[in-house]
Amino acid sequence: MIHFVGAGCGAPDLITVRGARLLSEADVVIYAGSLVNPALLDYCKEGCEIHDSAYMTLEEVIETMKKAESEGKTTVRLHTGDPSIYGAIREQFDALDPLGIEYDVCPGVSAFSGAAASLKAEYTLPNVSQTVMITRMEGRTPVPDKEKIRSLAQHQTTMCLFLSTGLLEGLQAELMAGGFSPDTPAAIVYKASWPEEKIVRCRLCEIAQKATENHITKTALIVVGYFLGDNYDRSKLYDPGFTTEFREATK
Repeated sequence: MIHFVGAGCGAPDLITVRGARLLSEADVVIYAGSLVNPALLDYCKEGCEIHDSAYMTLEEVIETMKKAESEGKTTVRLHTGDPSIYGAIREQFDALDPLGIEYDVCPGVSAFSGAAASLKAEYTLPNVSQTVMITRMEGRTPVPDKEKIRSLAQHQTTMCLFLSTGLLEGLQAELMAGGFSPDTPAAIVYKASWPEEKIVRCRLCEIAQKATENHITKTALIVVGYFLGDNYDRSKLYDPGFTTEFREATK
């Protein structure tokens, strides 16, 4: 059995209870060493066979899984954050299916959730933003034409940008070309929940400069939007003048 497990965004205790249990029971662990906090490997039992997928191709990962299965071993494929977001898991599923190897998925805390916690921010503020876009700047890996940053920015909603820290000058230019004001609140969250976490709050037009000043070149999430500002409406759910199925309005 192969268990695809979300490691969470960094802190070892932000893995789920299920994920920690699966990790502790695994005979073989293949982890994304360039992104996953190695402290999570402390959950592994003595004698567990550990592979760092940063040095492996997809074919080598699958061969390692096949070998473990042939030996009756349980494997955990440990992905950073939540496996469903930029986890490259579909290609692994499609390789395992023809082999008849069973697998399941254990979700994890994504970096965009970890960043919000570190910022003490709410992405979906009433009358500010009710939509969160998770996307990335086009680099060596292209994005579909209809999902270019400039096009998505026209919606003026909360944006969480993965895999874009090395492309910040182009990113901020595309966001502003799409309609965001240069003064739009933004933040760079480096390694959310890790011991070395760093948060840099700034204006959209300052993102590239602030990243350079703080020596941030990778492993950071960029968040942009007016949810980082000071103005918003109270929620209706807890408004004393709003009737719900559980209580009557009091004024």
